[in-house]
Amino acid sequence: MDDMFITPINLTQGVGGTRSISDVFGVKGNFWNQEKVDEENTSLFGSIFGDMINNVRELEDDYMKKQYLLSTGQLDDPHTVPIAGSELQLSVDLLVQMRNKALEAYNSLITISM
Repeated sequence: MDDMFITPINLTQGVGGTRSISDVFGVKGNFWNQEKVDEENTSLFGSIFGDMINNVRELEDDYMKKQYLLSTGQLDDPHTVPIAGSELQLSVDLLVQMRNKALEAYNSLITISM
């Protein structure tokens, strides 16, 4: 009996219907163990994206914790799970749109300079 082990729930797995930020940007490895973006040595432009990425990470962590608490019966207010999911989805969509606009601006600058 001593060698029996219960495998804990892995909170890093993606959730159906929600895109993970690591999937959106093609980050390899465990997304949760990466350190937050260091904003000391980045420009203002880079710090804006760093803040947005850190915000998405925090919202994803909160959403996963609420789903875990709901699945184990420890959450008193189950309506907070879809609210957290919507917040996460909106923040990921905003981050993707900001990335797309930055790439469009970069591409237009490159074509103008040629």
